[in-house]
Amino acid sequence: MSSDSEMAAFIGLDWADQHHVLCLRAADSSQIETSVLDQKPESLQAWIQQLRLRFAGRPVALILEQSRGALLYALMEVDFLRLYPINPQTLAKFRKALYPSGAKDDPTDAALLLELLEKHREHLRVWVPDDPDTRCLRLLSEARRKLVDQKTGLSNEVTSLLKGYFPQALAWAGSLDTRRACDFLDHWPSLEALRHSSRASLEKFYRRHGCPFNRSIDSVLEEIRQAQPLTRDPAVLRASALMVQALMRQVRGLLESIAQFDRQIKDLFERHPDYDVFHSFPGAGPALGPRLLALFGSDRNRFRLADEVQLLSGIAPVTERSGKAHRVHWRWACSKFLRQSVQEFSEKSIQRSPWARACYDCLRAAGKSHYAALRALGFKWIRIMFRCWKDHTPYDEQRYLAALQRRRSPLAKVGPLPPEGSLVKKMSIPCAKNA
Repeated sequence: MSSDSEMAAFIGLDWADQHHVLCLRAADSSQIETSVLDQKPESLQAWIQQLRLRFAGRPVALILEQSRGALLYALMEVDFLRLYPINPQTLAKFRKALYPSGAKDDPTDAALLLELLEKHREHLRVWVPDDPDTRCLRLLSEARRKLVDQKTGLSNEVTSLLKGYFPQALAWAGSLDTRRACDFLDHWPSLEALRHSSRASLEKFYRRHGCPFNRSIDSVLEEIRQAQPLTRDPAVLRASALMVQALMRQVRGLLESIAQFDRQIKDLFERHPDYDVFHSFPGAGPALGPRLLALFGSDRNRFRLADEVQLLSGIAPVTERSGKAHRVHWRWACSKFLRQSVQEFSEKSIQRSPWARACYDCLRAAGKSHYAALRALGFKWIRIMFRCWKDHTPYDEQRYLAALQRRRSPLAKVGPLPPEGSLVKKMSIPCAKNA
């Protein structure tokens, strides 16, 4: 961190969609200058150039309530700016401590940000952006996850509609988030439309797409022949069938977009310098590997201890203690995407890693819920990942098992590793608190 003597000025910036309020104090002055800056590329660049000329390119500390967004992207490449992005909750609680009435105003917030920067900078950390490939990988992974969530929401809506007029389609079309289901419901959005189709066209469809749930074509065709409609109401049938087709067209578009994202992520991930590290963790496939890499980033100085990653990801629990009261609960203030990434990886790892399977079983036997056990397992995994990431060393399951044996952990009593690509079955081993 740069010392106060190195800083030419301090700026508190309260951003908004159209205008930003600035409070600036030069290091050699006690006067606070307040101004308004338009959210326009030309205005931003002109203001940056004015700062550069005024302070001769010396470092300028700037604090703002953003960790991403148009404003941050515009400022991050300015060489003399030292950015201190903070969580909006930090400013909100600081404001509430000074103004209990709840009053809020942009100029006041900019002044509070400046005060926070000048008086409490030792509690803040200057932001060092990852390299472009790592930032792109994180943005792509987050965007892909949003598309997957949209696809899931549409599939649930289609499921609800089909249950109301054509429930058999859920078995005959298979999983609704597949191209097979899109083609099936596009051709046959109702039982009546399906019955008007010839046996030859149905056989051709299932030979091309495969039967759902590993069933035979003859068994599916026989079910279609004997099926009875849930309702014959023409109003319900017409409206529902049209809506199902409309929703499935959106699902088809999302499937194509997700596949495009997958190709981009795969290309970036495989040529990333940390590919060998994050690809080595059992269960970190083409989707979760990049998400774990995005959690740690490329700057090895960003995290001093594994605890910081555990807090950032939301995997570390929160302890509340006051007098005799003591409560431990999961962390609310965190990146939901990062916590979801670690939790989903933990679930995959118990299928690939014997000690992870054993650890999960111990936690479940101790009364932990499924997701609490996954978070506790993720807590252990982050410590392992942190060391591998710091040392630029791929994970070695045999080496970790040897370390468990040296510590006489019950997790070391899991036997040999399974063959490559096979799943780890549930094991019964003695549990211990220090496992």
